[in-house]
Amino acid sequence: MSHPIEFNVFAPRNEAVELILDGQTSPMQKGEDGFFRVQVDLEDGQYQCKLRVRSNSPALQGEWVETNDPYMAEMDRKTENEIVRIKDGRRILDTFVWKNDDRPLPENRDLILYEMHIADFCGQGTDISDPTKFKQVLEKLDYLSELGINAIALMPVTEYDGDYRWGYMPLHFFALESSYGKPEDFKHLIDECHARGIRVLVDCIFNHTNEESSLLKIDRDYWYYHDRHYPEDDANYWGPELSYETVDSDRRIRPTWNFVRDVVQFWIREYHIDGIRYDAVRQIANYEFFGWLFEQIEVTGKPFYQIAEHIPDSSEVCAPKGVFDACWHESFRYFLKDALTGESLNLDELKKAIDARQQGYAGSTSVINYLATHDREHMIVELGDVGIFDQPAFDRVKFGATLQLTAPGIPMLWMGDEFGQATHKTATTTEPNQLDWSLLDQNRDLFEFYKRAIALRHEKSSLRTDNIEFFFENAEDKILAYVRWNDEGERVVVVANFSDQSYENYAIANFPNDGAWQDWNDQTSIGVNGGNLSIDLPSFSAKVLLSE
Repeated sequence: MSHPIEFNVFAPRNEAVELILDGQTSPMQKGEDGFFRVQVDLEDGQYQCKLRVRSNSPALQGEWVETNDPYMAEMDRKTENEIVRIKDGRRILDTFVWKNDDRPLPENRDLILYEMHIADFCGQGTDISDPTKFKQVLEKLDYLSELGINAIALMPVTEYDGDYRWGYMPLHFFALESSYGKPEDFKHLIDECHARGIRVLVDCIFNHTNEESSLLKIDRDYWYYHDRHYPEDDANYWGPELSYETVDSDRRIRPTWNFVRDVVQFWIREYHIDGIRYDAVRQIANYEFFGWLFEQIEVTGKPFYQIAEHIPDSSEVCAPKGVFDACWHESFRYFLKDALTGESLNLDELKKAIDARQQGYAGSTSVINYLATHDREHMIVELGDVGIFDQPAFDRVKFGATLQLTAPGIPMLWMGDEFGQATHKTATTTEPNQLDWSLLDQNRDLFEFYKRAIALRHEKSSLRTDNIEFFFENAEDKILAYVRWNDEGERVVVVANFSDQSYENYAIANFPNDGAWQDWNDQTSIGVNGGNLSIDLPSFSAKVLLSE
């Protein structure tokens, strides 16, 4: 039995659009609302379709071009056609049934993020065209749970050109990257994450698109800036820039605003995601739009996280001055990297980066602290580049991780941080840089350290508050100490030695509390009297002391 199924596309300034469904062409009729529509009688089943559009783009003016619906939700990898499924007389994406929507998920303040590129996370030897990658990631969820991760920050998972990219040149905004798997595979992965108390955040790119984007082929100047929007940043021009200033006065809409809203609501509704990192916020440079967008987004019954990538980082983008929940905290890495490599130590700036309120941020959930990201080298690589290898390098990585996991802010690992992935970033975003999972056994000690340090952060609520006080520093000796606390009397003290000198019985004055303390590293007891602590401090290391 067949049913009338409507196909539509918004193309208000185009003269003609045709639907090509399983090779059969049907003209679409234009309405006053700017939509072209056609109804086709279809039986339940799977079909393939494309659009044939008389382009209104300057370079293609008046030409017939074949392209996909900008709202396409799944692409056939071989034909590059849209996959259309009909069930019970209506269009569906899949038949997946969610099982874990009622599971409690951690609040933003309690997150430990793990940035992941789906293809590279699967590991060395993975065929880049193998469409089982979502399933392979699912098989490693217990590993992430063991590590203590409770949020995965995914690099872009939308359809891009070819079988391997980082994903920052989006081709289709609604469709999953087909070399990773099918929509139901991704839903199964997210559902199993939720079953383990792991949130899933996705990276969205709304600044620019691939040159083959459907929007660009249909009507370039309706969707994009005609000229460069952000010419003062030539080094970071990636492609045609979506216009957030265009107004369709006939329909009283801002087309790109509505399109991006639809994208975000689709990912929340269809895939039950738990947050978004917005790429290139500095280049988009339109906080009126983001404020409007966040008011439009509907998320009920669970926490959500709106994160800005703004390089250099700026508290101006975060609430209450701005509209985002958090900003990638590049300055944290910048000053800590120089300190760990021994290149320079600026204690004043480092203290501001550790306590981001001194940089104008409202609190600990306002910044994402990292030692590495997809854009920055692993810290083990940075150390190797300045001639620091083997155990001294691992000791400094542990030192940096200790500061990251005891500082205010939301910690984020870049995949492989935890077992010493030592490859440099790939020269381009189209070359695989797959994880070497054999390093997990080879560098088991580093993994176990990360596991313990993450567990400490989960255990000690004082490390998830905004409370921090720097109570001791000696710039000449390169020593810095701070205390974290909660309202129940819990205290955690960190004493950091940024020097290449080891100190015995180093005197720390103004210690927060007298009495017995426990050294987290070796579980020994340490007594403090009269606000004075005497402690051994190995070079480039941090002592973590817990109140007993």
